[in-house]
Amino acid sequence: MLIDALFLQAGYNATLVTLGAAALGAAAGAVGSFLILRRRALVPDAMAHATLPGLGIAFLIMATFGGEGRYLPGLLLGAGLSALAGLWILQTLASRTRLPEDAAIGTVLSVSYGAGIVVLTLVQGLGLGRPAGLESFLLGQASGMLAADAQLIAGGAGLALVLLVLLRRAFVMVAFDPLHARVAGIDTGRVDLALMALVLGVVLLGLRVVGAILIVALLITPAAAARMWTDRAGIMALIAAGIGAGAGYGGAALSASFPGLPTGPVIVLLAFAAFLVSLLFGSARGVLRRGGNGGVA
Repeated sequence: MLIDALFLQAGYNATLVTLGAAALGAAAGAVGSFLILRRRALVPDAMAHATLPGLGIAFLIMATFGGEGRYLPGLLLGAGLSALAGLWILQTLASRTRLPEDAAIGTVLSVSYGAGIVVLTLVQGLGLGRPAGLESFLLGQASGMLAADAQLIAGGAGLALVLLVLLRRAFVMVAFDPLHARVAGIDTGRVDLALMALVLGVVLLGLRVVGAILIVALLITPAAAARMWTDRAGIMALIAAGIGAGAGYGGAALSASFPGLPTGPVIVLLAFAAFLVSLLFGSARGVLRRGGNGGVA
C-alpha cells in the first residue's frame, strides 16, 4: 500500500492530501529560510501555540449557532485571530519592557499552550457539535482530511510561494543589511510584517497536516538543512523548499498507508533525516565538507 501512496495510486483523497502536504512543505521550507536568515526562528513556535485557544473558541462559536464546528476555514479564522493576538502580545512585551525577546516568546508560548489545552478540554466536555478530532490539530493527521481541506492547504501554500518569490529581494536585503535596505527606500518594518504574515499563513495551513506542536519544525528544519549546502539566500530557499516538499510528500504517504501513524511526527522525522545528511555532507557547512565558504547573496 505504501508503494501505491508514493506513486499517487492510493485513491483520489489520499493523492490530494499527499500533494497538499508536499506543497505545504515547500512553502514552509522556503519561508523558514528567511526566518533563519532574519534570526527569528523561535517566533513561529509562539505563533503556533497561540492558535490553540482560537481553535477551541471558533469551534464553540460555530457549534453554538448550529454550524459544523469542525469547518476548517472557520477554525483557521479563529486560529489566525488568536495567533495575531499572541504576536501582538509578544511584540509588546519585547518592545515596551526590558524582557528579552526569547523570554517574551517563552511566556507567550507557555501561556497560549496552557490556555489552548484548557479551552479544548472544555470543548470536549460540553457536548456541543462533534469535537472529536480537534486533538489532531496538536500533532496533525493528514490522512483524515477531506478533499476540500487538502485543496485549501495546497492552494494556500502555492499562494505563499508566489508571494515569497515576489518579495524575495526585499527579504534578502532586510535580512543581511537592514541599514542599507532603509537607505534604498525599503520600509523594513513592513517587510518584517510581510514575512510574519507569510509565517502565519504557513502555520495555519500546517495545523491540519503537522499540528501546532511541530509546525515550527517544518519551517526551520528544512531551512537549517539547506544552510549546510549553500551561502546564497535564493539557492537556500530552493533547497529548503525541496527538502520540505519531500518530507511532506513522504510523511503524508506513510500516514495514508499506516493510519495509526501521526502525520506530523513522521514528516518532521523525515525532515530531520535530511538535516542529518546535510550536517554531515553539506558542501558549504557540512562536518565532512571539503572546500571553502562563499559569500551570501
